[in-house]
Amino acid sequence: MAFTLELGANPPDFNLPGVDGENYSLDDFADADVLVVFFTCNHCPYVVGSEDRMKALYEDYTPKGVAMVAINSNETVGHPTDSFEHMKKRAAEKGFEFPYLRDESQEVALAYGALRTPHFYVFDRDRELRYTGRMDDNPRDARQATTNELRDALDAVLAGRQVGVPLSNPIGCNVKWKDKDAHWMPPAACDLV
Repeated sequence: MAFTLELGANPPDFNLPGVDGENYSLDDFADADVLVVFFTCNHCPYVVGSEDRMKALYEDYTPKGVAMVAINSNETVGHPTDSFEHMKKRAAEKGFEFPYLRDESQEVALAYGALRTPHFYVFDRDRELRYTGRMDDNPRDARQATTNELRDALDAVLAGRQVGVPLSNPIGCNVKWKDKDAHWMPPAACDLV
């Protein structure tokens, strides 16, 4: 069995606190035609380089019926800037409008099979996974990006078409797992690495 959620799978549910003081579960996004769940953090340079694109994606696709939710599952002993308090500060500084949630137990990251930050999952109206992987081929520098896998996937799903590239390797820092080396990945994670 693959570590990362397989295409066609339904999203595992969650009940996580957001930086806005609210708790969120899948039910909170039930009205969306498309749901994007993505794993992110505060410190990874690949995330930092992608944040403006994440905000633009939200602004461009929310009016089209797309909901986005960001989840930070990184451990905070070795990476204290990923703490909930730092998440609140980062969201305020960057003006995130999408929910930014804390997965302290890391159970949600394991359920989805999150490999890196950022790692995106696109679910259609029936909540079947239609795309998973990266936003594009250069998360650190938008000017150097030559692909747009995430936007292409969203456009295809919204139009009722097959996604041309439904699976790509996420580019970024490893999810930081509790009590593990910073570069550790679960053995079963080699399905996308």
